[in-house]
Amino acid sequence: MMRVPRKVITYGTFDLFHEGHRKLLERAKKLGDYLIVGVTTEQYDMQRGKMNVVDSLMRRIDNVRNTNLADEIIVESSEGQKLEDIQKLGINVFTVGSDWKGRFDYLKEYCDVVYLERTKDISSSELRSDRNKTVRLGIAGTGRIAGRTMEELRFVSGIEGTSVFNPNLSSAQSFAKKYELAAYDNYEAFLSSIDAVYIASPHGTHFDYTKRALLGGKHVLCEKPFVLKESEATALFDFAEQTGLILMEAIKTAYAPGFLNLIGVAKSGRIGKICDVEAAFTKLVSDKAEAREYDINVGGSFTELASYSLLPIIKLLGSEFNDVRFEILKNKDGVDIYAKAYFDYDDVVATAKTGIGVKSEGQLIVSGTKGYILVKSPWWLTKAFEVCYENPENNESFSAPFPGYGMRFEIADFVKNINEPNMRNFKLTRGNSAALARIMERFLEERRK
Repeated sequence: MMRVPRKVITYGTFDLFHEGHRKLLERAKKLGDYLIVGVTTEQYDMQRGKMNVVDSLMRRIDNVRNTNLADEIIVESSEGQKLEDIQKLGINVFTVGSDWKGRFDYLKEYCDVVYLERTKDISSSELRSDRNKTVRLGIAGTGRIAGRTMEELRFVSGIEGTSVFNPNLSSAQSFAKKYELAAYDNYEAFLSSIDAVYIASPHGTHFDYTKRALLGGKHVLCEKPFVLKESEATALFDFAEQTGLILMEAIKTAYAPGFLNLIGVAKSGRIGKICDVEAAFTKLVSDKAEAREYDINVGGSFTELASYSLLPIIKLLGSEFNDVRFEILKNKDGVDIYAKAYFDYDDVVATAKTGIGVKSEGQLIVSGTKGYILVKSPWWLTKAFEVCYENPENNESFSAPFPGYGMRFEIADFVKNINEPNMRNFKLTRGNSAALARIMERFLEERRK
C-alpha cells in the first residue's frame, strides 16, 4: 500500500523576511513530508490587531516561495480558516512559533499541534532586510507590564523581544524561560545585546535606566511615569535629540485610535469652546508591605495613575496652566490613597482624580459651550465615546479598536520612529512628558508637607 504523505501546515505574516522565519520553516518541514504555508492578508492582520506590516502580500508570498521549503502556499484571510484548512487539506500537523503556546490547543482534536521554539541569537546582519531592520528589544523589568509587553510584541511587525534584565537574576531567568529570552542581571551586558529597551521597572529607576540606555546608543520606550522631575525629563530628551535616538513615554492611551479621535473631535469645535476637562482613574490595591504602589518614596495613587488622568488635560488644554493645587488623602505612612489635582487655565478649569485606596467612577468628561464628550469607565481603554448635546436626538457615537492590552499601538509608533527618521511623528511629545513630570514633581513636594 502506498504511504500517505504526512502533511504539515503553518501560518504567519512573514513580514521583513529574515533568518528566524527561514529556520522556523525548516523545522516545520521536518515534521512531515509535505509543507503548506499560509500567508496572512493585510486585511486579516489589521482585524487581529497586527501593526506595522511593511511588505505587500505578494512580496511576502515570494519570500516564502524563494526558500524552496514550502510545497504549497495558501492565503489566510479570516479567523476561522485554520480549522477549515486542516479539515479540507487533510492536515496531520499544525505548527507555529512557541510565542503562541496554548493559543491553538483547540486544534488538537483534529491534528497534532506542535509549538516550535523561536530562533535565538540571530545576529543583526541576519535580521536585516533591504529597507528596515528588525529591532531587537530588551525588557528592563519582569513585572506585570513586562509580561503584557511580550504578549503585545507578537502583533507588531519589525520588532522582536530578545532579552530581559532584572538585577535579581532568578527573576530574569524565570521571565526569560517563559518567553524564550536571554536573561541578564548586568545592565550594560543587557544593553549590548539589543537595539532598543522597554523600561518597565519601578518608577524610581526610570531616570537611571533611561540615561544609561541612551548613553549606550539605545532607543528607549519608558513606562509611565517617565520620570518624577521636569529637569530629568528635559536632560534625557535633550540628549536623545542630540544623538538622533528615539525616546518615548509609554502611556498606551496616548497612542490609541479612539483617544486620538476623541482629541480631534474635541478640538474641532464640535462641542464649542472647551471649558472643563474631568478625568478619573481609581483602582483598589491591597496595602501589603511588598506592594510597590505603597512605596513611601515614589508610590501612591498619583504616581501610579495620574499619567492617565492628566493626559487628556495636557493634550486638550496644553501644559501652560496658571496654577495647580492638590487635595490629598494619605494613609498612616503618608502615602496618598486618593488625590485630586485642580488646574487653572485662562477661563478654563480641569480636574484629575486618582485613587488606590478609594474607589470612584472612572470616566472622562470634556465640557464645552455647545455640548460635551463622555467616555465611560474605563475611559483610558478608549473604545467608544459619545458627543452629547442639549437635544439628545443629536447625540453622536464614535468607536475605534482597542485590541489586547492596547500597548501594540505605542510599540508600533516606536518602531516607525526608529525606522523612518525623516518622518518621525510623536503622538506624545517631549513637551507633554516634561509637563507630566513637572506636575508629578510638584505633587510629591506637596505630599511631603
